[in-house]
Amino acid sequence: MTARPTRFPELNDVLAELVASVRGVLDENVCGTYLQGSFAVGGADEHSDVDFVVVTHGALSAEQFAALDAMHGRLYALEVPWAQHLEGSYITADLLRRVDPSQSPLPYLDNGASRLVWDDHCNTAIVRWSLREHGVVLAGPDPHTLVEPVSAAQLRSEALAALPKYAAWAPEPTRAGPMSRWKQAYLVVTVCRLLQTLETGTVVSKHDAAEWAKGALDPRWAALIQRADDDRPDPWLRVYQPAAGEAIDRTLAFVEYGLDVSAAR
Repeated sequence: MTARPTRFPELNDVLAELVASVRGVLDENVCGTYLQGSFAVGGADEHSDVDFVVVTHGALSAEQFAALDAMHGRLYALEVPWAQHLEGSYITADLLRRVDPSQSPLPYLDNGASRLVWDDHCNTAIVRWSLREHGVVLAGPDPHTLVEPVSAAQLRSEALAALPKYAAWAPEPTRAGPMSRWKQAYLVVTVCRLLQTLETGTVVSKHDAAEWAKGALDPRWAALIQRADDDRPDPWLRVYQPAAGEAIDRTLAFVEYGLDVSAAR
């Protein structure tokens, strides 16, 4: 494994344990383990999810799935906060190679979870692009050898399809009430990222997308975007805190604005 894949020593120790544990379970079935997401495209800080991808030569057997499920439970119990914020999927090399239009579900570990589920979260053009262009190798070959180039058109198509899904999710209530502080900021920055991808055919960090949006979108949204970009500390605390009513109304309006912008393309 790269000696210091991130600037956080405790996280590097967790990642070394992840790589060794995956190898211990999968043996010759593991092809490579990588970081993508913010630790690849930039903008990662102490509040970031740790987005990983494990590439396998073949599909997981039922025994391997069960062993990995137990392994992630053990990693989650490590007394290091990073261990509770791993998020990623297991995908075969054949499926990873090119964008999967069906977005079939993969064995997936959600941020804050200790068990694997089946989910299409990582089976996207955006993840493939981030992995190929900026992926951090923890173990295995260069991701350029595993993933075919992802076109700007494919990224734009995926962003265009994602915006209505976020618009449908936006008004759904949270455990903190109509909308949590975490969801409110997340929605704003995510719409910025999707609109930035639609405009440029690339993927950037949340912060860079917010900076782009403040200059590229209608100025009336600049203050909302800045507050969302600033509201990063203690994300798990904000999950349980209700967003202010005015912020909710402005966020829902911004999501609708994002739909209008995308429809005009």
